[in-house]
Amino acid sequence: MRADIHPKYQDVSVTCSCGNSFTTRSTISKPQLHVEVCAACHPFYTGKQKIVDTAGRVERFRQKYGNVQRLS
Repeated sequence: MRADIHPKYQDVSVTCSCGNSFTTRSTISKPQLHVEVCAACHPFYTGKQKIVDTAGRVERFRQKYGNVQRLS
């Protein structure tokens, strides 16, 4: 194996938008990582339905298609 070709594997502090933070190890060069969803707030792990709405997409969809009546 060649020496000095692998990235450094270092401790990284991860902070979620819900406020949860934890430490893990990664090859990214930054000492901090910010994420939108983690295991503490993800619907699969919590069992609660949560809509992660970035830039108001869900609200624009409801305004555009919310009053449309279906043809049966």
